[in-house]
Amino acid sequence: MAEPEAGTQGSEAQGTAPTEAGDGDDSRPGRWQRFHERFIVEERYLSSRARRNLYVTAAALVVVGLVGFFVVLDSILESDDLSYIDAPVEAWFDSGRDDWLTVFMIVLAVGFGPIAMPIIILVTTVAWGVFAKHAWRPLLLAGGMILGVITVQLLAPLIARDRPPADEMLFGYDPSSSFPSGHVMGVADFLFIGTYLVFSRHRRPVITTLAFIAAAVVVLLTAACRIYLGYHWATDALGSIFLSLVVLGLVIAVDTWRTVRVGTADQIAESDRRPEAWGRDERR
Repeated sequence: MAEPEAGTQGSEAQGTAPTEAGDGDDSRPGRWQRFHERFIVEERYLSSRARRNLYVTAAALVVVGLVGFFVVLDSILESDDLSYIDAPVEAWFDSGRDDWLTVFMIVLAVGFGPIAMPIIILVTTVAWGVFAKHAWRPLLLAGGMILGVITVQLLAPLIARDRPPADEMLFGYDPSSSFPSGHVMGVADFLFIGTYLVFSRHRRPVITTLAFIAAAVVVLLTAACRIYLGYHWATDALGSIFLSLVVLGLVIAVDTWRTVRVGTADQIAESDRRPEAWGRDERR
């Protein structure tokens, strides 16, 4: 009788082993699920009012950006209104030229130029995508940057605005179209979108405000650099900043649509306790 019992126990063990293995296989997320969790899913809970405010902000940025851009464009095409500031602003920058300041502006132009800036963007996007818990925000940053580049490449040859005189250019001759400024818009897109994507998850409004102020200062410094070096008019930089606001508004709208969910008080409180909401490592 002992042998049958042993055989019975053995057959039971053999019968249950595949089931346990099968259960283990079923518990593993599929390839598509892993991809979805890594690149698509990044949800955060907010109140309905906060979600609505994000959409209102996005719409306001798009409207202000479009209206401002077309006002600047009209003044350029008609040579009136805002375009009257171009000559006086350029003359003011010319009067303040100095050797040390010229060197500083050239260094700034190279750092935010068409060679260094794409490398900075690529390294930032890839590193963020690799080390972040979700890759949604790095992908959104890359998408916003690509949209900005396409916009400049389409508009510049269509508008075909002449740059300032060649003898005013301090860092080599540039025959390409002046409006909009690819330098200014590239820096503005990178800093404005990046600042939003990082600090929109924070629950420290003072830090968020300071971050946007710092981004705006760098954008204005870049615009001043391009005017000082003799490559752009003031309205070129202004129109580019307005276009960047449009791109930022679109990014905010897409991000809100994809990630923000209206939650209960408990869900919102739990979302606020996430590490990234307080500037800590989000992978912990």
